Amino acid sequence: MHETVAAPAHPPADVASPRPLPDGPRRDGPDADEPSTSELFLDRPAGAHAADGAPQRPWWRRKAGLLLQWGVLLLALAALPLYRDSLPDLGAMWHSIRHADPGWMTMVVLAVAGSMGAFARLQRRLLRVGGLRMPLRRAFAITYAGNALSTTLPAGPAVSVVYTFRQFRRGGASAKLATAVILAGGVITTTTYTVIGLLALLVDADTRGPALAGLAVPAALLVLLVPLLRWPRPRALLTAPPRRAYRAALAHPTLGPWAERLAGIRDVLRPNRRDWAALITLATLNWVLDILALLAAAHAVGIDVDPHAAALAYFAAQAAGSVLPLLPGGLGAVEGSMAASLVAFGAALSPAAAAVGLYRLVSYWAVVAAGWIAWLGLHEGPRLPAKARARLAGAGRLVLDGLTSTATLSPYSAVPLVIPAEARRP
Repeated sequence: MHETVAAPAHPPADVASPRPLPDGPRRDGPDADEPSTSELFLDRPAGAHAADGAPQRPWWRRKAGLLLQWGVLLLALAALPLYRDSLPDLGAMWHSIRHADPGWMTMVVLAVAGSMGAFARLQRRLLRVGGLRMPLRRAFAITYAGNALSTTLPAGPAVSVVYTFRQFRRGGASAKLATAVILAGGVITTTTYTVIGLLALLVDADTRGPALAGLAVPAALLVLLVPLLRWPRPRALLTAPPRRAYRAALAHPTLGPWAERLAGIRDVLRPNRRDWAALITLATLNWVLDILALLAAAHAVGIDVDPHAAALAYFAAQAAGSVLPLLPGGLGAVEGSMAASLVAFGAALSPAAAAVGLYRLVSYWAVVAAGWIAWLGLHEGPRLPAKARARLAGAGRLVLDGLTSTATLSPYSAVPLVIPAEARRP
C-alpha cells in the first residue's frame, strides 16, 4: 500500500557524533562493513553537502517539487466548479457516512492495520533471513514512518527508500543487508501485486478475454525458452547479453559499486522454503487486506459489490495514482478513479464517493498520521524540550503498541527469532 527530504536534525557531515545510534553500533569507529563511496551518500546526514564551499541553489529550485505539487493541487481545486454537475451530492455523501455500519467500519480499520503489519513483518522476516533480529515495534515504526514520507513529500518514494536504509543501518544491519531487504521486499510485493491483479482480471467475465490475450505472448515465449535453457549452447547465447551488460556496469565508475551490491544480494539473503512461504503469505496479506478494507468500506455504506470488482477498483486507483505522481499519495486521482470504478460496477455515485472517502480516511490519512508519530518516536523529529519530547515519545509508544496488537492477523506472529551471536556486527 505503500513513498524535500524531511530533514532530521543531525550534526554536520564533518563532525563525528559522540552519541551511539539507537539499537545499533556506533558509527564513529572502524567498521569492516562500511559502505563504499556511493553508499556513503545514503548514510550521510540530511543537509550535508559534498563541499562546504559549493554554491547553494536558489530557493525556488530547491522547493521545485513542493511548488509543483501545490500548483497542481490549486489547479485541480480551481477546476472543480467546471465539473460541479458531475460531482457527488455532498448531502447524500454525508448521510451515507453518518449511517455507515459500525461492524464493517471496524473491519476497515482492522484490515488496513493488518495490511501495514504484514508489510512490516515481511521486512522483519527478510532481516531475520539476513541474520539480524529487529524488535517488532521498531519494524512497525520504520514501516509507518517510511510510508508517511513516501506519500506526503515531493520525491517521497526516493526519500522513503533512503530513510528506510538509514533506519535498517541504525538497527544493526550492514549496508548490503539493508539494500538487499529493500530490493527483495520490493520485488516480492510487486510480483504478488501483479499476480493478484491478473487473477482479478481473469475472474471478471468482461476482462477475462483481454487478460488471456495479454498473457498469451509471454506464455508462448516462456514455453519456447524453457526447453532452450536446458541445452548449454542456447543457454550461453541467451545469457550472453545480460552478462556483457553486467561486466560493463562493473567497469563503470558510478554504476560499479551498485552492480557489486546487487550481485551480492544472493549471498546476504538465502531464504529456505519456510521463509519463502512466510514471505509470499505476508506479501499476499499486504495487498489482500488492503483490498478487503475497500470492500468493507463499500459494504459499510450499503454497496453490494463483489470481491473481484473491489479488487479491480483498487488496482485501477493504484494505476491512476502512479500516472499522476505529483500529488501526494495520489490525492484526487486515486479517489476519482476508485469512485468511478465502483460506479461502473453498479454503485450510485454518492454512496460510492462515501465508501471511497471512508476507505481513504483510514488507509491514507490515519496511516499517515500514525507514520509521522512513528517518525517522531524514532527520534527523527525536531529539537524539542525534554518534557514535550517525553510526551510525544509516550504517545508514539502507545500508538505503536496498538498497531502491533494487530500482529495476531499474521499466522507467523509466534515464530521465534533466533540468530547466532556471530551474525551481529562488532
